[in-house]
Amino acid sequence: MFMVRKWLLFMVILAVVGVVFGKVNFASTQMTPAAEREFMLNKLAEFSKSSGIDVEFLNFEYPQLFSRLQAEIRAGRTTLNLVADLQGNLYIMASEGLLSDLKDLKFEGKTFIETLEKFAYVNGEKIFVPWLQATYVMAINKKAFDYLPRGLSRDDVIKGTEKWTYEALLEWAKNIYEKTGQPLLGFPIGPKGLWHRFLHGYIYPSFTGAQALKFDSVRAVEMWNYLKELFKYVHPASSTWDGMADPLLREEVWIAWDHTARLKPAIVEKPDAFVVVPVPRGPMGRGYIIVLVGLAIPKGADFEEPAKVIDYLTSPEMQVEILKNVGFFPVVQEAVGAVPEGALKVLAEGVINQSATKDSVVSFIPSLGPKSGEFTETYRMAFTRIVFQGEDPAKVVKELGERIRQMFKETGAELPEPDASLF
Repeated sequence: MFMVRKWLLFMVILAVVGVVFGKVNFASTQMTPAAEREFMLNKLAEFSKSSGIDVEFLNFEYPQLFSRLQAEIRAGRTTLNLVADLQGNLYIMASEGLLSDLKDLKFEGKTFIETLEKFAYVNGEKIFVPWLQATYVMAINKKAFDYLPRGLSRDDVIKGTEKWTYEALLEWAKNIYEKTGQPLLGFPIGPKGLWHRFLHGYIYPSFTGAQALKFDSVRAVEMWNYLKELFKYVHPASSTWDGMADPLLREEVWIAWDHTARLKPAIVEKPDAFVVVPVPRGPMGRGYIIVLVGLAIPKGADFEEPAKVIDYLTSPEMQVEILKNVGFFPVVQEAVGAVPEGALKVLAEGVINQSATKDSVVSFIPSLGPKSGEFTETYRMAFTRIVFQGEDPAKVVKELGERIRQMFKETGAELPEPDASLF
């Protein structure tokens, strides 16, 4: 009799503990490097201690995660109840019916950046909550503001207003050149530079509204003619630079475009000398690349505990911790106020101002597998032939445009944004 009572007491304790200490199996393709994983484990342990929710952080490669989710949902037994992955992979999961609709989830005290929130929806369902972002921006030496063209203010540039255009950039670079005698605009065009990302993900969408589909359009020809004019005021050493931090620090350039991670050393060394700003807009809007990571809840999983983990991971304080320790940028506007003064605040303000612009034309890097290198090299080839070698842009884009489109046909890859939104 005593043993029966003892067993019953044990079961009651287990039931109580099960109520107080919920379990979240958090499957992620992100934060897999050792230092990033350790950071996540420590932060999730803090959350578990304060919330009573046990979180197990499980790293997966995308194919294994997809197969595991598919098997669990088909079997009607979902053990993974929170997922983090790149937006493109989450779209595929959603198309297979693996993710829940989260549009009824509400989080207090945070404003998700509208541009990012828009891409969380597929066919009217919210398939993920934005969690992390990375991007490419412009860094400006504050000295350059003394040479702004008429009608363009410092605030226009910093906030990314409709006045901050590629035409304004051309006028600004020309002003600087004529008044200082120096070409102080620069890009990372060297062999290991990310110049191809600017071409396919920034200036092409800004002028044509697409990365690939309108490669040989009339507006593309206009864009190439614009670049030919702009490069009269671009520092000639740009063709040797793989990153823009050192040229900025040496003041070889005052205006530069690059990935945030490659600009960061300059901002860290001289945070008071620079501001980070949105890129200019073109005739079709402000084209720029976002690498977006979202948090999703698989079909069949209970929302209550995973939603609390999502609330924690997207809190302004945690978003700042991720920025400081890992380098991904916040997706909630309140996080800017929580970033301490200094280099990280300079970077974060620029990234968030860019993704908050109303004229955003968001680009995602295409998933072309073995053709990825050929894709980016084709844009570089067009640039070299048109801008450096002086070939007729209409002739060059006509020759190369079909090659670009054929890559998507051969690989079966889906068109990236903004091309996909044209249909």
